[in-house]
Amino acid sequence: MTAQTAEKTRIEKDSMGEMPVPAEALYGASTARAVANFPIANRPLPPAVIHAFGHLKAACAQANLDLGKLDKKLAEVIIAASDEVAQGKHDAHFPVDVYQTGSGTSTNMNANEVIANLATSRLRLSDPDAPKVHPNDHVNMGQSSNDTFPTAMHIAGALAFKNQLGPALDRLLTGLDAKAKQWDAIVKIGRTHLMDATPIRVGQVFSGYAHQARHAVHLADHCAKHMQAGMPIGGTAVGTGINTHPEFAQKVCDVLEKRTGIPFKEASNHPEAQAAKDSFVLCHGHLKTIAVSLSKIANDIRHLGSGPRCGIGELNLPAIQPGSSIMPGKVNPVMCESVMQVACRVIGNDATVTMAGMGGVGSIFELNVAMPVMIDAFLESVSLLANVSNVFVDKLLVDLEVNEARCTELLESSLMTITALAPEIGYDKCSALAKQAHKEGKTIKQIVSEQNLMPAERLDELMDYDSMTRPG
Repeated sequence: MTAQTAEKTRIEKDSMGEMPVPAEALYGASTARAVANFPIANRPLPPAVIHAFGHLKAACAQANLDLGKLDKKLAEVIIAASDEVAQGKHDAHFPVDVYQTGSGTSTNMNANEVIANLATSRLRLSDPDAPKVHPNDHVNMGQSSNDTFPTAMHIAGALAFKNQLGPALDRLLTGLDAKAKQWDAIVKIGRTHLMDATPIRVGQVFSGYAHQARHAVHLADHCAKHMQAGMPIGGTAVGTGINTHPEFAQKVCDVLEKRTGIPFKEASNHPEAQAAKDSFVLCHGHLKTIAVSLSKIANDIRHLGSGPRCGIGELNLPAIQPGSSIMPGKVNPVMCESVMQVACRVIGNDATVTMAGMGGVGSIFELNVAMPVMIDAFLESVSLLANVSNVFVDKLLVDLEVNEARCTELLESSLMTITALAPEIGYDKCSALAKQAHKEGKTIKQIVSEQNLMPAERLDELMDYDSMTRPG
């Protein structure tokens, strides 16, 4: 080690011996060892996981204080230090790679060491000779990485649904529902199999999109409830609760509820809570469903807005950026494409979460050992879906318009409006008339009028496009 290197590092010890640690780092030897061991993705876990650890460690210290396990002064400085971690003030001191030990032990120790050092500094403000706060004996009291990391996953997931995805999907639902009501009187041609079908109101189309968004809101709410329940804390090493107080877990959940406003509940079965991650697999399946729903809405809108002159052109999408570096004046459905790409990523993440929960891959005997990659993929999906939903509303939906003239033009030229005449002149006759109209380049009204198949007043009545969208 050179003199220059020695000036920038300090020596810390853990159970495996000495380890050089960056001089200004708040963490200790175990974290430095993990940083050296896992230079893989070269990016840490999402900040949401770290902030969740801050909330959890504060709650654990409070629970241990209430149970008479932890000295009041120690508890107070640990809680204060944990609060700073929860607030994101020390994110730079959590460098452990995503692809680390599968139980998240390195991140748990990272949190223990950072909080212990911060707490020691606070303690020594009033007593310079105070002993160090110990990362294992004090910060990690009554805990194991095997129950703290999955508990932090639940906290981070619950907060993400509450603060990100839930509000974003509510906004999307509100926006789509407003368009459905605004455009309920505008009739357009429907399409099935990419071919012309019978008329439908634009409002009806968007009510379908709004209903998909409503389902998405319900799915996200269902996920939030799963994140709140089944908290693994209190199971310690293998779910038996060794070295912890029997009331510890529920007290931690009670403190977490006060801190976050989320009613967390202790797992009814701790071995299951630590050995399996079925709730995350289930909830990410819901995230995949939401992504697929959004892809349907976005893809329909981009196709209905295709053109502006040589496509369908029933919708006018807002122009938010130039669409080509070579074609002047070109505008593309970029927001829709963004949604489609998010869907691709979320579907890929679903495979990651599923495999991480698989028996023999992640879930093995008494512990899941693929938790870091699982929560990384899970939180990315939540964040992507929330962000793209908000952007979709702000950059596309708000200024989206209907091209009523184009809707009318396509309605008039459609052959499938003849469906309304079938009950009076028969399916076979209507089929022949549609083929004739197509061959001769005429509208259905023209071809029926020319052949005097019914009085003009009756034809106008049956060919009322709005009535075709309102049974009875």
